[in-house]
Amino acid sequence: MNYRTPAITEYNGTTDPVEHLAHFGNAALLHRYTDSIKCRVFVTTFARAAQQWFNQLPARAIGSFQEFRSLFLYQFASSRKLRKTELSLFVVRQKDNEPLKEYLQRFNADALEVPSATQEVKVSAFTQGLLDGDFFKSLAKKPVSKFDVLLARAAKYINMEDAQQERRKVEGKRGRTRRKKPPLRSPRLNSRKGKLPIRG
Repeated sequence: MNYRTPAITEYNGTTDPVEHLAHFGNAALLHRYTDSIKCRVFVTTFARAAQQWFNQLPARAIGSFQEFRSLFLYQFASSRKLRKTELSLFVVRQKDNEPLKEYLQRFNADALEVPSATQEVKVSAFTQGLLDGDFFKSLAKKPVSKFDVLLARAAKYINMEDAQQERRKVEGKRGRTRRKKPPLRSPRLNSRKGKLPIRG
């Protein structure tokens, strides 16, 4: 029977096995693999430590894909990614000299891994991690309870930071241009006759 090999990243034993199984499961659903085909194709996604582990399995150790899945998860359980919790968001901090835009991107990336986090929790965690700058002072004066509202207000400060950074770049270029230009010198007139000095 012909079947397509899924276009997913090979598993080498160092990344989360649950994520790899999820990617494979999506591909298996797309290509409508049968149980036996799943077992054959799943092996083709292995590399390095995962391939070595499979090669050492005794003959007929796998009777179904469900058994294969269980053995795989058990073998690489130590590589499972620790699930983030709401408390994890309170560890995210804005770094010194880090633009608000970059801090917001890092925070959002972590927040996506905590689907249980409420709007209020995200607002609290994000505000706690902010440096004592203009946006922090704005939130202190006029607090918000919804993260969506915070994002809208943050966008204004991000635009302001971008504009300030662009202006500094332009001013820096102007300063370098001024330093490169030699000063203009007017020829000295003869103080007595009002003529140019003759050199020869």
